[in-house]
Amino acid sequence: MHDEFLCHVTAYGVCGGQRIGVPLGTYRAPTLALALWWLRDRASWIAERLDPLPENPRFPQGALVPVGESVSDVPGLLRAWCSDVVRQELVADELAGGRLVRIAVQDDTTEYELLAESIDALRMQRTIPALVVPVA
Repeated sequence: MHDEFLCHVTAYGVCGGQRIGVPLGTYRAPTLALALWWLRDRASWIAERLDPLPENPRFPQGALVPVGESVSDVPGLLRAWCSDVVRQELVADELAGGRLVRIAVQDDTTEYELLAESIDALRMQRTIPALVVPVA
């Protein structure tokens, strides 16, 4: 069983013709449950910022408008992922097995990526190349 997990959230876009990544957060989770909680929390955080409730008094009347139907509903996809118990269990199984998990959604301008991986698995990967290097 893997005990600690490193989680990252990044937004990728194009600037000056080059793809760039903007880190939105990193968390070293001491348990699998906290890693999953943090990923869901960050997905919800992104969804709320991309698609806030229009009746929120902080926004003037008419400040928010719906996007076109051809644009991916990133907030909706993130909210659906957060509430899907089956997908959460799949992510938990992958992480517990020491595998990297990547959840990515994109609209017409930005890709949002949530990553999580076992710190134990990372440590083991670092030691493997050293074990197969010839000595003489």
